Amino acid sequence: MDRMNQLAETITRHAPATGMYGTALRCLSLFRADRPTLPIPSVYEASLCLIAQGAKRVSVGDRSLVYDAAHYLVVSVDLPMTGHIIEATRDEPYLCCKIDLDPAALADLIIAEGGPTRAEMAPALAVYPSDPDLVDAACRLVKLLEQPESIPALAPLIEREILYRLLIGPHGPTLRRCAAADTHLNRVSRAIAQIRARFREQLRIRDIAAGAGMSESSLHEHFKAITRMTPLEYQKQLRLQEARRLMLAEGLGAGAAGFAVGYDSPSQFSREYRRLFGAPPRQDVDRMQAGQDYLSAA
Repeated sequence: MDRMNQLAETITRHAPATGMYGTALRCLSLFRADRPTLPIPSVYEASLCLIAQGAKRVSVGDRSLVYDAAHYLVVSVDLPMTGHIIEATRDEPYLCCKIDLDPAALADLIIAEGGPTRAEMAPALAVYPSDPDLVDAACRLVKLLEQPESIPALAPLIEREILYRLLIGPHGPTLRRCAAADTHLNRVSRAIAQIRARFREQLRIRDIAAGAGMSESSLHEHFKAITRMTPLEYQKQLRLQEARRLMLAEGLGAGAAGFAVGYDSPSQFSREYRRLFGAPPRQDVDRMQAGQDYLSAA
């Protein structure tokens, strides 16, 4: 049996029904869907996504990519994106594992490997043809779920191998620049962290730019080049996705959810919510709770 089939079987055992599954490995999440979904906006953290079965389309701004068992997805910085599972059935469900990238471990490995590179940088979001060595390492990581006593000793080693495989692969230059302190990608990553930490507050571009070590014009230029959206658009997506979570998970009404994430105007909240999710807040939540479509990142 090849490694991809082994990965699919292991994910199936630990993800028995549609949904997202956290695991004993902090960096690892599993996903399953038994049918295609409508486009679902969510925030993808810096990660590697490997599909063992099925296919998915992801979009950020005006850029759209499809990945499947023959391709893997790498996200270099936290990005609000829209995901759309396009291939999944009950007999052959969509199966995916997401491995979060540890920035400290990545930086340590880059130092050990000789520091940043001057090679051409790829986009922050990219899809590449499957790498057998990367799949093998990911399969061994997921298999540790069935050997919990081995996780403390072996998981850090396999995670480091996965980072190494990414660094020597086509996305390596981008990851190296993301870790280097004096690059635009690293500075935009710092700006993203600031916006995510304070997304409910009024966005002050001057403060965000200063915290990232950039001018305001440079922040706008490079932020949009990397994320395909402006800082304000990025904040808006974070607010709306959190409002959706509050309505679904905590039962808040639309007005309360909008106010909780920083909106003063209920009409503006409803208008922008509908633009992102395709329906007014109450209708969207009713649709989600009815199970018509829901599966988050990866």
